[in-house]
Amino acid sequence: MRARRPARPPLMAAALAWAVACSSPVDQAGSTVPGKCQADAPSIATQKTDVLFVIDNSGSMSEEQLAIATELPAFVSELRQGGGVAQDFRVGVITTSVYRRSFIDNRDLYREYPEEAGHLRPVPTAAKEPSAERYIEGSDPELLPKFGRLVQQGTLGSGQETPFEAVRLAVASSLATTPLAQGGNGGFLRDGARLLVVVVTDEEDCSSTLRPPPVALTEDTSKDLCSEQAALLTSVDDYFQIFQGLKDGKGAAREVLWATIGPVALSDKRAGTVQESTPTGIVVRNVECPTSYGPGFRHRAMSERFDSQLRNLDSICKPSYRDTLVAIAELAAISQSIEVMNLPDPRLARVDVTRADGSVQTCSVAAGNLRYDPSGEDRPARIFFLGDCTRLPDDQAVEVKLFCAQ
Repeated sequence: MRARRPARPPLMAAALAWAVACSSPVDQAGSTVPGKCQADAPSIATQKTDVLFVIDNSGSMSEEQLAIATELPAFVSELRQGGGVAQDFRVGVITTSVYRRSFIDNRDLYREYPEEAGHLRPVPTAAKEPSAERYIEGSDPELLPKFGRLVQQGTLGSGQETPFEAVRLAVASSLATTPLAQGGNGGFLRDGARLLVVVVTDEEDCSSTLRPPPVALTEDTSKDLCSEQAALLTSVDDYFQIFQGLKDGKGAAREVLWATIGPVALSDKRAGTVQESTPTGIVVRNVECPTSYGPGFRHRAMSERFDSQLRNLDSICKPSYRDTLVAIAELAAISQSIEVMNLPDPRLARVDVTRADGSVQTCSVAAGNLRYDPSGEDRPARIFFLGDCTRLPDDQAVEVKLFCAQ
């Protein structure tokens, strides 16, 4: 954000001239006025970010998990740079396994995965044994080796991937505030911290808040029922509203960033269904994504809710995830909210964002590309940037103005 220095009012100049002519209050008995100005500029507050990776642990994800682990040094390095702002971050991992419903041999089978289902996964030791740790601080000298082991969640998951529901359970259910000692995730999300969610999967989301879920898998691999019967699932919009409505422990709106490495096309991030013959039968893949096992309609839709330009979405079929993870870290360094003061009505707020090319984009609550969070007893009011008004790393300026009534 480019600061603009306000012009000095005439009265202020007159007051300064008067002060020079008169005795200084510094010399008066009992004065607490400092004798000299502070030479150092005020420091910028450290930016706190809680990073939650959602790892698909189905049978087809072994190579992809290893590829993510290999490129984590680049992700962490970029996250630490933080666009010139000091970063205070921590990382945790959950899986896409919540439940599995299948219809096989005329039997309706249902299984839940209570030990996963949004629970932060234990950080493995060097011997790859579970530890008591459930997240890793960015300052931990063992961050990278621990993180690399943590994202490799194996391939014994449900096979009915539900990343949206797993995130909801992790951060928007009672699990989020239940203490770690009691089997919850309490303490991972911090007051005043943003939440960055990174989904890594090669299949379509099949999330529902209902138990058992309304969509059941079958032995017919030529169909992707999670996309064909998507109308039965909890909608992408419903999940998006849940994530946008997150509050911290002080009641302040939590800024949420979302990124996906998922089953979309390599060249243009399209979502579409194609069938392919394999030695074991016909399988469904996403268009131009040969290592996927389903389309990415819901993943693309969720990513688009958070960023209309889809900078937060990339293909799981890439041979390397280095550039993708670096791009996600770059986006995470830019805050998507600003504090505002003396705003009489959020409907009057107009925010002008000057882009890198000098163009000015006007955003407002009424247009739906801003969200307003009112102030509370111990927190300021904030404006959140959404959709096509998402802030970019190379923006030149942000100005808050008021619409004038005629």
